[in-house]
Amino acid sequence: MSLSTLQGVSHTCFGLSYLLAFTLELARIRWPRTGLRTAGLVVGAVGLFTHSAYLAIHHPSLAAPYGSLLLLAWVLAVFYFYGSLHHARQAWGIFVLPVVLGLVALSLVIVSLSGTDDVDVPVWLVGEKFWGAIHGLLLLLAAVGLSVAFLSSVMYLVQARRLRTKANPLGAVKILSLERLEEMSRRAVNLAFPMLTAGVLLGMLMLNHEPPSTLVTPSLKVLGSYGLILVVAMLVYMRYAAHVSGRRLAVWSILAFVLLVVVLMAAHPFVEGGK
Repeated sequence: MSLSTLQGVSHTCFGLSYLLAFTLELARIRWPRTGLRTAGLVVGAVGLFTHSAYLAIHHPSLAAPYGSLLLLAWVLAVFYFYGSLHHARQAWGIFVLPVVLGLVALSLVIVSLSGTDDVDVPVWLVGEKFWGAIHGLLLLLAAVGLSVAFLSSVMYLVQARRLRTKANPLGAVKILSLERLEEMSRRAVNLAFPMLTAGVLLGMLMLNHEPPSTLVTPSLKVLGSYGLILVVAMLVYMRYAAHVSGRRLAVWSILAFVLLVVVLMAAHPFVEGGK
């Protein structure tokens, strides 16, 4: 495949690939055939490849809402593909692919509404590229952790309901045990909390060095980030101090993910073009 062909890759290419892979995963619930799983993996691999090519060619900025959503979608797509290979008999794609599709769709909506995917980084950030990259990386790792906690929490609630009602809506496709899912969520939150805290604190320090003329009223992104830290801190407290039930922890993890998406969609207060 030539470079000129790859330059023509758009949201539609990998979005439709992920959608077809999800459709094949749904079909595998009704007809658990090896051929359907293989076809799903092939289509998913095509989506991941074209998604990777898009990011490599266009390198969207993490400071832009569409860029952060697309990059998080890519990380979760890798998580989906690896999980589908590693857990062949588990209903992995059924839960992960809808989240990937949702993030890709939200990024496309943002680009459509703004009319551009370019981001103009202000001069005061140019000299802070290193710390800006660290800031973005920390927040991305936190977002990945919260996304994994969200996915494991949704699977936890579904599995708990299956065990309680003795129903099996996923047919022959299995889900990880409640213990495995709770452990996955715990590890993900343990990763997300320090990364999120360090990332937000670093962002606050960087903003303190900006020109006074750029000071504005705290934006939804800033306030949402503070709120997200409080929610994740509450998750940690409930798990290790209050020892609440796994169901309540799952609900709070889902709430944290919803707030995360809101924060990612919010415009950066000091970056033009990502609004």
